[in-house]
Amino acid sequence: MTKKSNNINTDRPSRLSVQITLTGLSFLVSSPDGEVLFFSEKNFDSTLTPEELLFELTDAISEEESLQAKFESVNLIYTTHNYTLVPANLFDEDKASEYLKFNTKILSSDYISYDEIESQNTVIIYVPFININNYIFEKYGSFNYYHASTLLVKDLLNIEKHSRSTKVYLHVLKDQFECIIFTNGKLQLCNSYSYKTTEDFIYHVLFCFEQLKLNPDAVETVLCGSITAENDLYDILYTYVRNVSFIDRSLPQLADEKAHQHYLLKTAL
Repeated sequence: MTKKSNNINTDRPSRLSVQITLTGLSFLVSSPDGEVLFFSEKNFDSTLTPEELLFELTDAISEEESLQAKFESVNLIYTTHNYTLVPANLFDEDKASEYLKFNTKILSSDYISYDEIESQNTVIIYVPFININNYIFEKYGSFNYYHASTLLVKDLLNIEKHSRSTKVYLHVLKDQFECIIFTNGKLQLCNSYSYKTTEDFIYHVLFCFEQLKLNPDAVETVLCGSITAENDLYDILYTYVRNVSFIDRSLPQLADEKAHQHYLLKTAL
């Protein structure tokens, strides 16, 4: 488990952001003015079930003094494939599970939730893990939870809302990435893709370009998350996509890391 921290006064006001995936957990504690006080992440060797994930979550929190504080806000982020986007004017809350069943396997016992992106007339429907929600509530009291794509789209919209061009954003994690594309300030695509190899990664990226008839030599492609200019994913991406940069935003920064890394945790604070 990777940990980085400053000296934390548990009486000092602070905020907690927790990212949930089936292959890992991340925690970020910051002060109200954005100073990073504590960060940790734990990656798993295989994909866990929600039950196994809860065990890992409770274990990670119970073992870390920095996560025992009374936080002024707690945000939980679900970074999963079990979601879909629906135009708001077609969305019926009573039939939320019906939208999901076309592109993901859901159980009758699954709890269905949704986030609204009003500026894009869009609803993001997803499956949170109710056992984890219950634990976080018991541990910290009231909290907010979102799907990762909701936070990404809303944050990137603040950058793109006045744009008059097309831009591709890739939010990269260890074994999956989100591809979000805007044209003239409007959302064109938001989807997640799993990958095991660099070839998987570039295949899915180029597929997105092809589907929207974008020129990989010209369209600006912006990166954030677990990717750097020194790793293999960047190398293969830059072989086929030429106009590549890293997101440039003023965000809390962890020691020895770039501001674009752990992007979701930072935007949720």
